[in-house]
Amino acid sequence: MTKLTIAIAASASLALAACSSGNDDALNSDAVNQANDNLDAMAGDAANDAANAEAAALGTQEQQLEQENAAASNPSDEQEQNVAGM
Repeated sequence: MTKLTIAIAASASLALAACSSGNDDALNSDAVNQANDNLDAMAGDAANDAANAEAAALGTQEQQLEQENAAASNPSDEQEQNVAGM
């Protein structure tokens, strides 16, 4: 079992050594910087969209609460006379 493990480790190290002849993983820094700028712009747009959606939802909620408050704070004539008779 140990000979098999050593053989697998040796073949894996040889395979890795054969693959590292070029520097294929190096990136052009201009491309990376441009990608970062695009990512920053997209993140900013997403944040603005989320803020606008939340503002719209809060505006709708405010209107609903104002309507409920208006309905609750305007008593009917019967309710006013009931209180006046106390």
